[in-house]
Amino acid sequence: MSQTHLTESADLRAARELDAAGKHYDAINLLARATGAGDRVATSELGHRLLIGDRAPALAQDGVRFIAEAAQAGDGRALARLAALTAAGALLTQDWPLALRLLGDAAEAGDAPARGQIAALQPPGAPPAGWAEMAGRVPVDEWLRPAERVPLHASVFRVAQLAPAPVCAWLIGRAHGGLERARVYDSVSRSELVHQMRSNTVANFNLATVDVVQVLLQVRMALTCGYPPQHFEAPMVLHYDVGEQITPHFDFIDVNAPDYEQQIREQGQRMITFLLYLNDAYEGGETTFPELGLANRGHSGDGLYFVNAHADGQPDRRMLHTGSPPTSGEKWIVSQFVRNVRLRP
Repeated sequence: MSQTHLTESADLRAARELDAAGKHYDAINLLARATGAGDRVATSELGHRLLIGDRAPALAQDGVRFIAEAAQAGDGRALARLAALTAAGALLTQDWPLALRLLGDAAEAGDAPARGQIAALQPPGAPPAGWAEMAGRVPVDEWLRPAERVPLHASVFRVAQLAPAPVCAWLIGRAHGGLERARVYDSVSRSELVHQMRSNTVANFNLATVDVVQVLLQVRMALTCGYPPQHFEAPMVLHYDVGEQITPHFDFIDVNAPDYEQQIREQGQRMITFLLYLNDAYEGGETTFPELGLANRGHSGDGLYFVNAHADGQPDRRMLHTGSPPTSGEKWIVSQFVRNVRLRP
């Protein structure tokens, strides 16, 4: 993503050159040797890659160990990653005070994304202060309360003031530089494909890129819709330019999919879709529900969530919906899917 900050080292530059040549195995070996020699930047990079299997084996626990080593040595990127994992309780014990202290340490170490997160999370009107003090006054308790919701239908809810304007701006900034053409899942090939039904772009996040701001948002969404955050898929930021759209579709796992039973067994049903509208500077772009006769155009900071399936996991076909194209400007939203089973520790 465009907002990532990564201190360079000679070994890291060399590893990147190997990656550019498609020599990922050699790049990982170089990072491992540099880690053994005490290069904290290479150690952080190795940990991030092992955490999610990025051009490397997926060895999450080893990834966390290397990230922790780099953080102990003062690497800002590693400190920020530990902050996010600690906030989420993913592979580490969930601890909000510790997560914010780690984020403050990352900011003090010069990590630009950590500084951006802390700034976005400040209470309105808070005066400038040191990064550690600013991290300590993040109003976590406000995020750990459900947002007010208004039913538009028995299965569709408008959510007022889900997130403040600085957080919305931060999330748009995080997506810049990471956008790619959105894809749809093809149940026959069991892969995600570019398709004409979906012409917008998307920035995807994972355990190596999600940040404390996104974790806080997931927690507030979870409290609002009633599902634990461990049931949340990885967050996405969607971008729609003029004319870009998602045509009528469902978000549930369809019983007609050839691999339906396997998907349900392994990952459960996609019960909830939760949206956060990030900006106002566009026309058109409504979220519509043709079967329900509903259309919603949220304002920046507002949310919308809808229930895709019945309590027993069977699809609710009334929940056909679209992302209509903007007629002017550009539309930014967070899209968050929620399953009926636990997806992460």
